[in-house]
This record gives sequence, structure tokens and C-alpha cells, in this order.
Amino acid sequence: MDMDEAFGLVGEFGPGQKRLTAFLVLLQVFVAFQSMLVVLVGAVPEYYLDQEEIPTSREDFAKHVKFSSNFTSIATEWYLIMHEAYKVSLASSLYFAGLLIGNITFGQLSDKLGRKPVYLSGLFFDVIFGYVSAFAPNYEIFAMSRFFVGMTNGGMSLVSFVLTQEYVGKSFWALTGSLTNVTFAVGIAVYALLGYFIREWRFLAFISNSPGVFFFLLSFMLPESPRWLYSQGRTGEAEKVLQYIALGNGKERVSVKLKQHTGAIKKDDSAPGVLNLVKNPVLRWRTVILVYIWFVCSFVYYGLTLNAGELGGNLYLNVALYGLVEVPAFPLCMFFIGRSWSGRRKSTTVFLIFAGIACLLTVFLPENTGGFFLSPSLLALYGKLTVSAAFNIIYIYSSELYPTVVRNAGLGVCSMICRFGGIFAPFVPSLKSLSPSVPFVVFGLSGLSGGFLTLLLPETLNKPIEETIEDLQTPVYQMLKNKKAE
Repeated sequence: MDMDEAFGLVGEFGPGQKRLTAFLVLLQVFVAFQSMLVVLVGAVPEYYLDQEEIPTSREDFAKHVKFSSNFTSIATEWYLIMHEAYKVSLASSLYFAGLLIGNITFGQLSDKLGRKPVYLSGLFFDVIFGYVSAFAPNYEIFAMSRFFVGMTNGGMSLVSFVLTQEYVGKSFWALTGSLTNVTFAVGIAVYALLGYFIREWRFLAFISNSPGVFFFLLSFMLPESPRWLYSQGRTGEAEKVLQYIALGNGKERVSVKLKQHTGAIKKDDSAPGVLNLVKNPVLRWRTVILVYIWFVCSFVYYGLTLNAGELGGNLYLNVALYGLVEVPAFPLCMFFIGRSWSGRRKSTTVFLIFAGIACLLTVFLPENTGGFFLSPSLLALYGKLTVSAAFNIIYIYSSELYPTVVRNAGLGVCSMICRFGGIFAPFVPSLKSLSPSVPFVVFGLSGLSGGFLTLLLPETLNKPIEETIEDLQTPVYQMLKNKKAE
């Protein structure tokens, strides 16, 4: 039997698989803590100078600057204000720079060395560098630790996402992928709650990082991905993992016997990697389109978050709101992507177009509008909800478009490029100097272009999963590629 038939035998989403995926899904709370850390530990409270002359050294700041809030941050400890304020943003940029490297490096390594060892290594160093951030004696060490946290956190979370997909049958990929993203959103709200009760930034960083120790110790119990083992020709080991899953599902008498995959990698062959995404014409075309869509999702997502951040009110409430507004994206995704009349492709298209329209509508709003349902702030939240839904789907969609042997490499490249969207987005609001509506026009046109470009990709709903690159060229696949999802 092949891998999909084996999952049908042992159970596509039984109790054993639910425990495995629940563990990895809950890990996203820790990932969210690390991703959002600087939002609170880098917050700048209101302050005033007791002299007209601006201090030029930290010692002078300590003498003449008074902070009015009761929380501490890297800004209050190291006086990152005025001409030093850029250092807070720099720490965030370094985190994203780390994500760039981690996504591509860890993705390719996990395709060659296996999901589990790369995942464990990433989580271990993620925790270590997280504690370095909490106990950093100066800004320079803190900033560099954020770079390494970004690299390990981004790479580890990417591999864990792929594991949640490869532990279950293909028909449940949408469910596990959506649960992963919605848990990340809830993690943002939980982080805001922690920040509300823990006002000392070092203690907040320490507490936020500590769940990683718990997840690391329990992660040794996770099995290797059976799909990855099968794609590498390690059929016997894949059968053992599937037997383990069957036992977890309460099927003790099930015997799993996989057929040798004809396209499996032999020991003397070089493992497929990033170069295959360029050399293979099918993968090359898909990758070009997907990296742009991922970039747009990230660009619009972080851009709208930044504009929504201009809402007045409580800092902690706003951070929680930015996370919770994404939660409705989960049921929306689950409803649409499993329907034959919408599927993955059309759902992604519609959500990106809606996000673009939400941005463009702000251009037609009168200045100082008092309407609640058409205020720029609420339209930004509408847009974030829809782009979050698109972001959720594109993770699942991309997983299904790449064969198992290059899945992590493909997702790594896409995730790496999307980080540029997060880096560029903060610079767009500066275009307000031209016109207040220009930033929203940029985000709106980006969303529309990404949505329409998605239509060039094939639908994957109810289609078989390719294990190797050779599967892309098989007559059965070529026939299914051009057939509409049933």
C-alpha cells in the first residue's frame, strides 16, 4: 500500500494523532510569545524632560528623563528614546532577519536530515537564546539574541507545522493547519494578559520563554514523520511509525506493509533541496507565484497591524485585540477550503481581495469620520481578519503543492520571502506625508494583486499528495492537475 492508503488503515486522525498534533499546536503559544516579545518589552511609555536641552548620554537621560508609566522595558532601562528610539525597531528587524535565515536553513535541513532532529535542535537553541534576551546586560547583547531567537524560532515553528501535517491523513491537513494558526493568534492574547500582570520586562521575558523548556523535554516522545521516512526509502522505519500511530488509535491488530516507493531517494543520490525548486519547471512556476503571495500576506498583515496600532486606549487590550481578531479566520477557513465550489485556490483569492478592498475603502472615507462600522481603524481590523484567513490557507495550500521531499524547502523559501513583507511594512506609513490614504492604497493594491495571481495555481482539494518530484510528472498526476476538484 502507499502512504495515503496506510493512513486510511491506521486512522487519519485518531486519538493517538490528536495527542501528537495537539502538542505541536499548543507549541504555537510559545512561538507567539517569542514573536510578540518586543511589542511589550520594547514599549515606550510617556515621558518628560525636566530641561529644554536634549541629553546626549545615558547618564544625562537618567538625570533628566522621567517616565510616567508603571512598567519597565528596554526603552526605560537603556533610555531608547529620541535619537536612540530606532534601536527598539532595530531589535524587531533583527528578529525578522533571523527568521529569513532560519526559515530557509531549517527547511532544507529537515528535508535532508529529518523533521525531528532539526525541530529538537531549533527548539533547544530557541530556549537558550530566549533566556539570553531576558538576562542581557546591555542592548547590544539583547539585539543579537533577538536575531538568533528569530532564526531558531522561525525555523523550528516551520518544521513543527510540517510535522502536524505529516502525522495525519491528507484530508485533515486543513484542520491541523488552521488549528496551528488560530492557536498562534490566541497566544498573542495570552501574551498580552501576561504583560498586563507582569510589568517588569526581564521577568516577562523570562516567564514567556519558560514554556519552551516544557515543550522541549516532551518533544523527545514525538516520532519521526512517516511521510518523510517513506520519501527517503526508509520503508521499514515508516512502517514502525505507522504501527505506533495505529496503537495510539486503539488499533492493535493492524499490520502496515508499505510498498517500496519507486521515486525514493537512494543513499548514493543527493537529496532534493532548494535547487530543485528552480530546476523543475512545475516547482519553479509554483514557487514564483507562492513567494509573491506569501510576501503580500505578510506585507498586508503587518501593515494593517501597524495601522490598527494607532488605535487609542490600553496597550495590553490593543495587543490582545490584534490577536483575537484573527480567531474568526479559523471557522471561515474551515468552511470554505473544504467546499468543492471554493477549495483552497478560490478561498485564498477571495480573502486577499477582500483585504485589498478593505484597505482601498479607507480612501473614500471622509476625514474625521465618526461612523463606527466604516472608521479607518475598524476597516484595518476587517482587513486583518481577511488577510489572516488568507495567510492561514496559504500555509495549508503550499504544503499540498510541494512534494514531501521538498516540502520543508519550499515552505522555507516562501516563509523566508514573506519576512521581507514584515520588514518593509513599517516603512509604508511614512508615505502619509504624501497623502493619508497612500499607505492604504499600497496595501490594498498588494492584496488585490496577490488575490488574482492565486488563480494561476492548481487546486489541491481532493487531489493526491506527491511524495517525490517524479510524482509531478506521472500521467495520473498530470491528469488530476488539470481536473477540477470534486
